[in-house]
Amino acid sequence: MYFREMYFPKCSLETTVRRPTRDLPKPSDMFDRDWEWSELTAFAADEGPEATMAVVSGRRRQGKSFLLDSLARAAGGFYFCAYEATEAESLRRFGEELGQYTGSIAPMRFDRWEQAIDALLALGKERPLPVVIDEFPYLARATPSLPSIVQVAYGPRRPERLQSRTRLLLCGSSLAFMGKLLSGTSPLRGRAGLELIVQPLDFRQAAAFWGIDDPRLALLVHSVVGGTPAYRKEFVRDDVPADLDDFDAWVCRTALSPRSPLYREARYLLADESDLRDRALYHSVLAALASGNATAGGIAGCLERPTSDITHPLTVLQDCGLVRREVDAFRKNRSVYRVGEPLIAFDHAISRPKLPLLDRGLADQVWESSRARFLSAVVGPHFEQICREWVAHFAAPETFGGMPIDVSYGTVPDPAAQTSHEIDVVVRGAVGQDNGVLLSLGEAKWDQVMGVGHLDRLRRVESLLAGRGTDTSAVRLTCYSGAGFTDDLRAAAAKGEVVLVDLQRLYRGE
Repeated sequence: MYFREMYFPKCSLETTVRRPTRDLPKPSDMFDRDWEWSELTAFAADEGPEATMAVVSGRRRQGKSFLLDSLARAAGGFYFCAYEATEAESLRRFGEELGQYTGSIAPMRFDRWEQAIDALLALGKERPLPVVIDEFPYLARATPSLPSIVQVAYGPRRPERLQSRTRLLLCGSSLAFMGKLLSGTSPLRGRAGLELIVQPLDFRQAAAFWGIDDPRLALLVHSVVGGTPAYRKEFVRDDVPADLDDFDAWVCRTALSPRSPLYREARYLLADESDLRDRALYHSVLAALASGNATAGGIAGCLERPTSDITHPLTVLQDCGLVRREVDAFRKNRSVYRVGEPLIAFDHAISRPKLPLLDRGLADQVWESSRARFLSAVVGPHFEQICREWVAHFAAPETFGGMPIDVSYGTVPDPAAQTSHEIDVVVRGAVGQDNGVLLSLGEAKWDQVMGVGHLDRLRRVESLLAGRGTDTSAVRLTCYSGAGFTDDLRAAAAKGEVVLVDLQRLYRGE
């Protein structure tokens, strides 16, 4: 049954809802997100003859709700944000807000979600119309059958769908839940015409968003808060370090201050994921990672548990986007795990071990004793990751003589020296018709002025790989430094023996 005749006065949709245009201007107060906005507006304005569905996900504080609310406003669509409630309360709120949207004299009443979804399909009977259900996981937890209800409503031959041009967008912050919504045996698999993940701002965008011109200061700030937009506006209320000299004080008055929302945010990021049952174990896994235990065996040893106990938590943390797994470029059967959210790495390395002192307001003392650990355990690994991201997203093809395709880390055994060499940035790419060519071996040092000794180590690794049969003919050795390079190394770069990447190049060059 259509609910237009039952719930919508004939004039309401025509008089209270603005008609969308194909070219919806991005709101002036929206920073960047050009690609996300273009994808969403193209989906909302699609002139296709039948109802379609999209899934939008991303961790909290990335601006998903702002994007979707702006889309609904610009296109005259309907936006509903759920919260944790019973099915009956959610249906009541949904009916009230839909009634307000359509200009109904009285609130609409729905006894089942089947009726509510059909009401949304009826909204798009006249024209393409975006309809947003934000925080969809809250509704699905109260009504586990809701994904199946949407599946039935969007059946390929269902008349209600074929005669509607509603553009339904389901949004959620639980990456574990949203990731399963379209995968495997999920009822909605194959139903979505768009799957969009709203990612944090990259390190260059984050520097611009925070208004920081000094690349060293920008990277230090990014090592603490990453690229989450809300941390500047809502969490620290536009408190930006004035310069490098102000950075220490800024950390103490924000991330280490019990008065700041940023102080507890890392712990709340885990709480947002309802699929995490034993939160103490997950926190311990993250703490082990932040302490430098990067392998499953190392984490298990740190926690004094069998490796089998660690496998599932690591998988779930990956699904949540809080941990990333990286495969060794030269030993495919070996991988390492790294914390994927800078604020969590900072919290577990610096804040969590000293919570009793921080709760007493002793941020200055804690920071004074922890600053060296911050530079080595937090900034150092983060700098390596930023270098890999630069290669993947910003380096010009001519930098390495080919288009980078895969950027990772790698370890190369050195039997003669009875050791192994870890390479921070391994670049494989395309040269002509060949894909997977080894383009570069790179070493990254945040706090060291790099010299010829670092180049010699890379040369040694190149010769070891060549001795194992690896084609190194296209390899360009690269040094990445946050502290600079010696004159001898710059002279080697001038002769084409090494590529040098400093902070200025990371943030402004190719």
